Amino acid sequence: MSASSRLTSTLCRRAAATATPPSLTATSTTRVQTPQLARGIRGISSTTPSRLRPTTLSRPTYPLQRTAATLPTLPSTRLYSSTSAEEDSFDPASIDRESDEVDVCIIGGGPAGLSAAIRLKQLANAAGNDDFRVLLLEKAGEIGAHILSGAVIQPTAIDELIPDWLSEDNENRFTGATPAGKDSMSFLTKKWAIPCPTPPQMHNDGNYIVSLNEFTKWLGERAEEVGVEVYPGFAASEVLYKADGSVKGVATNDLGIGRNGKPKDSFERGMEFHARVTLFGEGCHGSLTKQVIKKFDLRSESQPQTYGLGIKEVWEVKPEKFEKGKIVHSMGYPLPMDTYGGAWMYHFGDNLVSVGQVVALDYNNPWLSPYGEFQKLKQHPLYRSVLEGGKCISYGARALVEGGFQSIPKVAFPGGALIGDTAGFVNVPKVKGTHNAMKSGMLAAEAAWNALQVPDNNSIFLYDYEDALRKSSIWKELKEVRNMRPSFHSPLGIYGGILYSGLEAFVLKGRVPWTLKHKTQDHTATKDAKDCSKIEYPKPDGEITFDILTSVSRTGTNHEEDQPVHLQVKDWEKHTRETWPRWKGLENRFCPAGVYEYVEDEGKEEGVRFQINAQNCIHCKTCDIKAPRQDINWQVPQGGEGPKYYMT
Repeated sequence: MSASSRLTSTLCRRAAATATPPSLTATSTTRVQTPQLARGIRGISSTTPSRLRPTTLSRPTYPLQRTAATLPTLPSTRLYSSTSAEEDSFDPASIDRESDEVDVCIIGGGPAGLSAAIRLKQLANAAGNDDFRVLLLEKAGEIGAHILSGAVIQPTAIDELIPDWLSEDNENRFTGATPAGKDSMSFLTKKWAIPCPTPPQMHNDGNYIVSLNEFTKWLGERAEEVGVEVYPGFAASEVLYKADGSVKGVATNDLGIGRNGKPKDSFERGMEFHARVTLFGEGCHGSLTKQVIKKFDLRSESQPQTYGLGIKEVWEVKPEKFEKGKIVHSMGYPLPMDTYGGAWMYHFGDNLVSVGQVVALDYNNPWLSPYGEFQKLKQHPLYRSVLEGGKCISYGARALVEGGFQSIPKVAFPGGALIGDTAGFVNVPKVKGTHNAMKSGMLAAEAAWNALQVPDNNSIFLYDYEDALRKSSIWKELKEVRNMRPSFHSPLGIYGGILYSGLEAFVLKGRVPWTLKHKTQDHTATKDAKDCSKIEYPKPDGEITFDILTSVSRTGTNHEEDQPVHLQVKDWEKHTRETWPRWKGLENRFCPAGVYEYVEDEGKEEGVRFQINAQNCIHCKTCDIKAPRQDINWQVPQGGEGPKYYMT
């Protein structure tokens, strides 16, 4: 059987295996319940028999609570059956995985991964090499479904990749771009907004406000047009290595494993994808990226990465309050003086407003809740005056990289490379990163294409990518602003950071002989609860502010309940003993989706029981970053699960 035939057969079986809705029996702590929906594979085109073009089946939208009687009838395939005794002894690894061989495998269907894929196929098509295979795996059920950002994008990278992306002559142009208009920057007190000069890095002439979720979906369509094999709904869960230690490719996770770790009747082994070059574009704090950084010691010459948590809503506002293209940024209230962060409000589309806040995850007060701070922000007159009378239509949250120039790791290693936010190319003072993510993907693609022209089977190392990165606009702009973010670690807190950053932005522009260091890793910054002031957050009003479960209901989040918890804590009792006494439920407050809670339980030593509501998870990765003991390991759940963001 040919590789393409084996792949088609396997993917169709996997689609059938995941088509059966899970049980809707819920525990008292179950938060969000939506049925597991089917994935499907589009037939192979007769004109391109070697190329698979997957997509998702048309999927209806369900409310959070649904009875079994109202579920649609979906096909199911019994792929594994056994007696109870056989189940107890069955090892999934005893079944061989199907495999496929491609030229380049890309992990992650965000702007970086899609830009790399498109650039590779552009080069191959221009060279007349129709057999050059570029395959992209994305854990979301649809391309763009897990993407969330502000977002004002600088168009330099997309102008280079697809020059006619906005042209009226291009019938497939992107139609969701709103030209940036008036900029403003304010420092907030509880009641006032004090105007501040807008730093030059934040000027937005020539930029566009977009829904990055919609923009990414559009990029995915362009990737398919040029011949990229795009596979949404397939979660890469394991890095594969050759005998010489170089990366061989990845494997997707097994399906049909129950919460108890045993195979269900629908069990289906994962699949391996082997490639001469594997590009990791998982976004911030990728689960596989963590592994390759550790294996190849990619941070040996860089500082640790630091992070922020971005929380966002999209509102439909009254027409009289809408100012198309308007861009508002703010600092200060409601965040404490010693906590770095900022907020935005962008007017785009037709009466739509993107409003959000970023809170740096090196905050020290464990009583602080980024979600609670965001709700307080919306009550400030600057924001409430626009949102009042409108309707919140979408919500989401995602960790983002803030370390900048000092925290860029080595990006190339034997058999692969890191691209985009997984490597850390966000320009925090500019409040942008999409253009750098895309450019890094294009640079890696060009290096990979050149390396693959050598006809041998030796492991490939993308030296050209490392070199090109250092000569690129990415390196230049991140080096220029390298001292701004760490300057907020001074004893003067936010005020000292603002003063120094202003000096850098308007005068020094990075032309200094020193490079400031990040003070601490985010998870070590948290003080004991007894040493910090407790923060009480106002009760939501249901009009401007909302409880966390109402917000999660706007994410479209979907996880099958009967599967292993993808938020891995080896010993829940030990976690409680080591975490609760010192930080008093920090996890419940840093999570923007209500995943973690401590339930009162007199039978437990600490008087509480640690609970993980994994079905609420919106894949923000905050827990993996901020947990003080670093004992929460975020891993991919079954492919196709997680949020299904809209206009984010």
